[in-house]
Amino acid sequence: MATKGPHCSFVLLAEFDIDSGAQLTYQFPQPLGTDEGLLANLMLPDGAERHFEDWTIFFLNQTPFNTIAPVLALETHEPNDDHSSAKGSHSELIYVLNLVRTKHDKSVRRGAVVKAMAICTRHPFIQIFKPVLLLALDDYFASPSQDCLARLFDAINSMDISTAPVLTRFEKLIMRASERKDIFSEKFAPSKVPDMAVTPLNGSQFTRTGNQHQTTSSSSSHSSEESIVAKNRNPYSNGSREQSAAESSTTSLHHQHHHPSSPSDSSFSLGGSAVWVNDDSVILDSQVGLAIGGGPGSVASGSGTLASRGRRSTDASSSSSSGLETDHTHGAPIPTTSDSQLRSGISKDTHFFQTSIIYKEHHLPIKLPLATFPEEVGDYSLMQLIQTFSTPLVTVLGPLHPHLHSNGSLTHPIIILFNALVTGKRVLFLGHNIPAGQVANYVLSACALGSGCGVVMGGFIERAFPYAGLAGGEDWASTPAYIAGVTNPIFETSIAWDLLMDIGTARVVVHRDIHINFPTTPPAIGPLLTRQTIRAENSAASEEEIARIATRDRETSQKTDFTAKADSLDNIFMEDIISAITSRFGENVVRLRFVEYVVRFVRLASRYEEVTSGATKLFYPSAAFGEGSLGSGVVFPDETAALKELAANASRIEGWRRTKLHQYCVSEFQRFQATSAIKGFDLTHQLSRLRFGKNLPDVEVEMIMRKIAENVRSYEQVIELLAHTPLHLGGLQPLSFCLFHQQEVVREAILDVFNELRAHPIGVVFLQTLNHFQRYAYVRQAHARETRSREQGQQLIPPLPYAARTPSSRSEVSLGGI
Repeated sequence: MATKGPHCSFVLLAEFDIDSGAQLTYQFPQPLGTDEGLLANLMLPDGAERHFEDWTIFFLNQTPFNTIAPVLALETHEPNDDHSSAKGSHSELIYVLNLVRTKHDKSVRRGAVVKAMAICTRHPFIQIFKPVLLLALDDYFASPSQDCLARLFDAINSMDISTAPVLTRFEKLIMRASERKDIFSEKFAPSKVPDMAVTPLNGSQFTRTGNQHQTTSSSSSHSSEESIVAKNRNPYSNGSREQSAAESSTTSLHHQHHHPSSPSDSSFSLGGSAVWVNDDSVILDSQVGLAIGGGPGSVASGSGTLASRGRRSTDASSSSSSGLETDHTHGAPIPTTSDSQLRSGISKDTHFFQTSIIYKEHHLPIKLPLATFPEEVGDYSLMQLIQTFSTPLVTVLGPLHPHLHSNGSLTHPIIILFNALVTGKRVLFLGHNIPAGQVANYVLSACALGSGCGVVMGGFIERAFPYAGLAGGEDWASTPAYIAGVTNPIFETSIAWDLLMDIGTARVVVHRDIHINFPTTPPAIGPLLTRQTIRAENSAASEEEIARIATRDRETSQKTDFTAKADSLDNIFMEDIISAITSRFGENVVRLRFVEYVVRFVRLASRYEEVTSGATKLFYPSAAFGEGSLGSGVVFPDETAALKELAANASRIEGWRRTKLHQYCVSEFQRFQATSAIKGFDLTHQLSRLRFGKNLPDVEVEMIMRKIAENVRSYEQVIELLAHTPLHLGGLQPLSFCLFHQQEVVREAILDVFNELRAHPIGVVFLQTLNHFQRYAYVRQAHARETRSREQGQQLIPPLPYAARTPSSRSEVSLGGI
């Protein structure tokens, strides 16, 4: 994980004095150089004495009033390329996790002692430091001295994450969308062998050398799955592939000339199926059916004729259901994992990096999340935010505003909040008599909601104040488009805000002066979309009839709230979200759905810009498929649906274009075009056409598959393709249907794509998600290609570019087995 400098930059200690109020007692290792009274009041929130314990979160280096200026300059760390391009040269944001505790003591004045300890870090995943902060504050209550702060500072900075894998943006997207606990397991360094608490039954003696154990007995051995882990530690090097090919059967000539675009061992291993491609006698239909289905007696079990021929399956699921695997050297049963999602005996969740913090001889296990983005701070919960403001008790008050009420009076409160966030409104979360930590979580959840969980947009955290108090209120309240959390109800009347979210009473209040602060005019696209929509729905109507209908609709809109539709797309989306929460689908599913929602919003805005100004910098320009050129841009079911969706989003898109978020998205798209591994065409559009298109022309399908096959030749390109086919949206399903296309060139192209995927562990994971019928089709066609190549006596050669292939040569590319 890219990081320079300490994990913890400062440790702070604040105490409440009955005479002088909140006081900042210690700053370690040096003073921050900012207002100490402001820091003390942030660490000791209003009403802290009413709660035994409370967590608060705030940020430093956001605005001039909370920018630090330490005497000794802090070490800088490597910039995170996820969102660094849009932030310019601002000071690096520092995240502060604060724990305040009240200890009742009748021997002191007012009968209680209130102390707070905080750590300042550059890591947005601040929740990992909660256990050690708990111990440190307990330590300080027992022995109040600056030594406690020094021990905490040293303990956190001794945390070792040097071997944590560094994931690219697309690898993070794949990991977030997968629930497999072994995703990208090949990127982890070899785990150390733990101390064995049991005495070996065979009497062998273990000797310890460093962090590994060695046995003096000759009966020790490694399972076949451990050997697979060893081979997969560097699965992308040519050497490991050559070694894998050397271990397999060498009777065929093409095993001596392996190419990365073809599989490298002697079998297919796709989620319980092991189909051998070098022996025609094994590929009988009945045996293939058993292999695809797995189960007792299948070839995947590694028993029977295949075992007698000395061949082995590389599929981890081929182990017995009893959790024991036979040692291939000595025949002794060895334990394996019982989780069917874990490959190669890996027992940890690879969504996290396992490390530890040692504080006063306490070893605290730490699970470092690997797929977070800078706009995701702490352990927020979209489910909690949605449930709070989706109950029947929620009341929406105040005037209607086009930027906020995209569906008129029937706009869902969460959609009102989203519209306020993306159009730059001042949002205030109020939690009277609610712990400040809970209020802060609502603010962080709102930032994730607007940014698409950090994946799509940025610029929310830098204007967020998870906990804001009376101290410095004039400063943070003057921040444009702030997102703040408060516990004091006086803020409802004392400062300016545009949208108030009352957590305790579930009120959503739009300020009465919203139209004065944000005057609006009808979108320029309105009349144009109205006439085009009427024309699309009344194709036989004359121009006079269209004009009369448009005039009637305008008159009706002045009298009624015609934009309020119970079956609007936003309402349907929120109904799906609430249904998912009710059905206990989990937080991750909700986050993925909102990522899709925000992505769709940005792409709609790009189409809106094209309609109004003729060009866009947000996304690929919209273009239909033409002779010799692929289409691009956002995909709609038909033109009428496109016009209706643009009309429903026009006002909030106009409001969004006036904010800094718009320029941020323009910069992000420019950076994406510069760094993308797959260039020259809109991959998202092509996959959407395969997924949603109806009656696609054969020539378009052929061109799509040719283009994808030509541009998926490296690991980076494979990762980008898989990131655009997330597992929760069906994974490779849109591509797999091409296995059944009537044209051979399309089937050959998808074979080349799938063969390239099989050369990488993550590609095999995605192929395993195909159903049995699709995997059978892939295996059958790949084996047929291999058979043809072997019969013709050709050696394995790198595949030609599609533009240089003849129809016959496209079916003669040899395919080695896994």
